[in-house]
Amino acid sequence: MIRLLVLYGHPTDPEAFDRHYREVHIPIAKKMKGLRKWTIGKVTTTPDGSPSPFYYVADLYMESKEEFEALLASPEGQAAVADVPNYATGGVQFLYTEVIDVI
Repeated sequence: MIRLLVLYGHPTDPEAFDRHYREVHIPIAKKMKGLRKWTIGKVTTTPDGSPSPFYYVADLYMESKEEFEALLASPEGQAAVADVPNYATGGVQFLYTEVIDVI
């Protein structure tokens, strides 16, 4: 299994980010077919209490990187990618990770 980890930096307007992500981006991205799992979360704190460099994270799961590449090249994937600059004013990082279940 492959995860696409999306790390969002702190936006210039957190309320606008939250609203756009919830009301615009999620409906656009839900049209992508083939995702095995998709989780999202707002960063609340770090274990040592220091400021986090990230505001929000998203985890998307598929069986392979090739499936992700095909999904992101699809019209639905392109629409989701094109929407990111509309709300991610604090920057964004995309990372592919191999998922290994430990427990």
